[in-house]
Amino acid sequence: MGASAREVALQCLLAGERQGAWSDGYLRNAIRKAGLTGRDAALCTHLAFGVLQNRLLLDWHIERLSATPLKKLEPAVWNCLRLGIYQMLFLDRIPPHAAVNESVALTKKYSRNPRSAALVNAVLRAFDRVRGEGLPQPEELSVRYSHPEWLVKEFSHTLSMEEVEALLSADNAQPLIQAQVNTLKTTQEALVQELEATGHTAKSHPWLPNCLELEGMGNLEELPAFREGRFYVQDAAARLAVLASGAAPGMEILDACAAPGGKSFAAAISTNCKANILSCDIHPHKQRLIRQGAQRLGISSITAAVMDAKRFDPALERRFDLVIADVPCSGLGIIRKKPDIRYKAPEPLEGLPQVQRDILSNVARYVKPGGTLLYATCTLLHRENEAVVEWFLEREPGFTLEPFTLPGPVGTVEGMVTLWPHRHGTDGFFIAKLHRR
Repeated sequence: MGASAREVALQCLLAGERQGAWSDGYLRNAIRKAGLTGRDAALCTHLAFGVLQNRLLLDWHIERLSATPLKKLEPAVWNCLRLGIYQMLFLDRIPPHAAVNESVALTKKYSRNPRSAALVNAVLRAFDRVRGEGLPQPEELSVRYSHPEWLVKEFSHTLSMEEVEALLSADNAQPLIQAQVNTLKTTQEALVQELEATGHTAKSHPWLPNCLELEGMGNLEELPAFREGRFYVQDAAARLAVLASGAAPGMEILDACAAPGGKSFAAAISTNCKANILSCDIHPHKQRLIRQGAQRLGISSITAAVMDAKRFDPALERRFDLVIADVPCSGLGIIRKKPDIRYKAPEPLEGLPQVQRDILSNVARYVKPGGTLLYATCTLLHRENEAVVEWFLEREPGFTLEPFTLPGPVGTVEGMVTLWPHRHGTDGFFIAKLHRR
């Protein structure tokens, strides 16, 4: 018999702490290996992501009830406590006794200390009693929404505290999967009918055409509509970046940091495969991902290649009408999809603006006179977004910001815009459109 949903969730949490494994990638493989499907696969994902989304809050409750200091707990015991309290705190359909018993059973299996099971049992039963009497709530936003203090402070430089709280809450919500319709092969209406005929839920995005929001889909890669290339998974924010770029038939386009290829695919579909797109990444194995994606979608206008976006290639100088630079970043705009990103140490992130400046300065040399340079990130930090663009414009007088218009609540912007999860319902994303005179 394979591992249960709770056990795989525990394994995911431990892998993240011991090996630095990202939860989304680890879970996909672990769920498949354990043979979890349907409700069990959904419960496993819900548990692992839920604990990560609420880790600081869960630890706050454990610390109040455990006689053993948190730092002295084995990682397995600590995470069994987190799983138990998460279920009692957030999952109404799971009886408290089931949450307690399953956590105790996992503790017996994974702990080296035979007394750990008694500790887990005592803490969880104490939490259940306190829960019935009315739980105390932490005052600090950092603890209440499980975002490190440094991150809350960073967001407060840009947003009011009321909006900061709305953003933190949005980060802890369960986002719908957003799928872009491949209009080379189907229409939005036909794809909705196809998905609903197989018992899945698909509804139109509230304001972005040819975008669907999916629920209860299980493994998307098993759907005929996916395997045969009638849609691809991409958040609305990334597609909006391509809309802002103004990609058009006849253009020569460079996607400089492309893998896994979503923006290249969006540009190819929007131009009906009538633009030549060079889709590049620094890692050779990601060439294959781009080629496979293009083949599945029936896209013939993409050439995949290996390129270091920081190193100048004379063969590409002033060759492109449009250069898209979705640069490496801290990823703090996609916390709702990768909840463990919030726990990154801030110090290693401080070097990212230099990497971003190096890439932007280099790929700018590939833009034709009169062409467009699109700078994008999936982060919300000013120093990686507006500050990088302002630095670039001070040193490159041949480039200016160019206004653009996007659908829905975004509207017309003067060259730069930040998309916020709590305002726009998208990933956190930054877009800047630059015109070369």
